[in-house]
Amino acid sequence: MTHATLTRRIALLGAASALGGCSAVSALNSAAQPLDTYDLLPVAGSRAGRRTSRTMLVARPHAPAAIATDRIMVKPDRVSITYLPDARWSDELPLVLQSLLIRSISGTGRIGYIGQSDGGPVPDSALLVRMDAFNVNVLEGGALNVVVDITLTVLDDRDQRVIATRGFALAAPLSDDIPATIVATFQAVLNDLLPSMADWALLHA
Repeated sequence: MTHATLTRRIALLGAASALGGCSAVSALNSAAQPLDTYDLLPVAGSRAGRRTSRTMLVARPHAPAAIATDRIMVKPDRVSITYLPDARWSDELPLVLQSLLIRSISGTGRIGYIGQSDGGPVPDSALLVRMDAFNVNVLEGGALNVVVDITLTVLDDRDQRVIATRGFALAAPLSDDIPATIVATFQAVLNDLLPSMADWALLHA
């Protein structure tokens, strides 16, 4: 599949979405044909550094409805949204990211407890997550890239005071438009971002 082929397929899907609105997106999500399913892997932060017995819970990431799905989002232009037609994530993307953050922080061995916000002990702090981008972009001339843009906020659970906030963003070009390549490029971006996010969260836990 070439860039031009993917661009044409995206254009067709985008046109369908424009005509059918949310119903077209719903039809994509409930399509009968099986889709290749892809997962992403955690990347632990540094095992060296300050250790703490404190507890932290990671809230379900907040994301726009277009991202909060198990489909791989594609933006053919600045205002259009569609999805890769033959691939999906292993779960809704906010849940995938929540798991990645928990496992990446836990993998450092530097915190007493890290888990989901709907379980576990009473936390000392909470990690709030906002997803502003996690998608493929079609650039001018037909080139493609992936972009990830995530903002983390550490909250003191006792008084709900914001301790620190920081954005983490990175884009990477795609060498081709095969779904496996797209997922591998997302993973390469996360290989850079997840350790930084884990170390930052631990610094403010």
